[in-house]
Amino acid sequence: IYRKEKLFLRFCFLIRTPVPGKMLTLYLHGFCDCSGIIERAGGSMEEEIGELRNSFALSDAFYFYKKGLESIVDDQVTQRFSSEELASWNLLTRTNQNFRYISLRLTIIWVLGVFVRYCILFPLRITLAIIGLSWLVIGTTLVGFLPENSVKTWLSELVHLTCYRICARGLSATIRYYNKENKPQKGGICVANHTTPIDVVILANDGCYAMVGQIHGGLMGVIQRSMVRSCPHVWFERSEMKDRHAVTSRLRAHVAAKTKLPILIFPEGTCINNTSVMMFKKGSFEIGGTIYPVAIKYDPRFGDAFWNSGKYNMVSYLLRMMTSWAIVVNVWYLPPMTLQDGEDAAHFASRVKSAIAHQGGLLDLDWDGGLKRGKVKDSFKEEQQKMYSSIIMLNLQETSNNSP
Repeated sequence: IYRKEKLFLRFCFLIRTPVPGKMLTLYLHGFCDCSGIIERAGGSMEEEIGELRNSFALSDAFYFYKKGLESIVDDQVTQRFSSEELASWNLLTRTNQNFRYISLRLTIIWVLGVFVRYCILFPLRITLAIIGLSWLVIGTTLVGFLPENSVKTWLSELVHLTCYRICARGLSATIRYYNKENKPQKGGICVANHTTPIDVVILANDGCYAMVGQIHGGLMGVIQRSMVRSCPHVWFERSEMKDRHAVTSRLRAHVAAKTKLPILIFPEGTCINNTSVMMFKKGSFEIGGTIYPVAIKYDPRFGDAFWNSGKYNMVSYLLRMMTSWAIVVNVWYLPPMTLQDGEDAAHFASRVKSAIAHQGGLLDLDWDGGLKRGKVKDSFKEEQQKMYSSIIMLNLQETSNNSP
């Protein structure tokens, strides 16, 4: 606590603010617990500011000092873009910066684990991945030459399921599906929380989906072109992705055809480390149709599935996945949801997000995942300012009403 006191006093000195002894004790008591770990207050702005005064006072600034210090030490956003730290070592990587040498026996076990993962499992997994991707390109290309009928649809779904299941074996994926009666149906939209690019493989192991994304070049482009021959996936040019109206129109046309596969969308727009669910973009919920929420939760004890795109490129990430022990994941199909009367797309997206977070045991956050690469929007700052302004106005009204 002494270090926190020095930090707090130094901060107040820099902004030329007097620090009353009673006020400092009150705030430090709420800011830290006896072990020195951050203890965030769970109350609202009105409740916390109300603890410090009965009328408007300059001391209200201490609330914002406290929130600023909390964010500097441990904010709720940036930690969602780094791998979850484990309570114990899983013999893969050092998950604790304070790790110290324990014993020769544990070191020998780790070396044996490296041999098994890199010299036995890795070659087998690479072989399976090559077989799965090769069959996907060849199979979908051949199916694409067939005329449009029920046989082509059946063969296309068979090829996709087979290939995705082979690729899942290449990751030693152990997947448990719950509530299969709620599986996404044709003509619907499947939305799920997003942790890794292999989320697509995990979900496609239990059913076929129409993918949505940008057209790429190279090997990814070859795979995309072969897939779209046999199945109506929705690929966009880079220029089209910036045209929101064009994207929405194409997705609505797909959903309107009740015979087409359900669209798979990850509304967060970026990968989160599977400890929370961040804000869902409302565009996915303006298309119309039935939404089929899906919650995905990975077990980090056997391998870290989170893709930190700022730290690892795709090749490095796949190497880490194929040299882990396994990918263990639970998938829950939630009951379908539709837009309620008087509800806009933003509130509908928030309602779906909360349902996914609750089912998967994840933290429900309102922050935008775009903060991974961008700055905080001015609208967030203005919202806090408006909230504080309303508190001041309410206090002034109460004071004027009570005055004789």
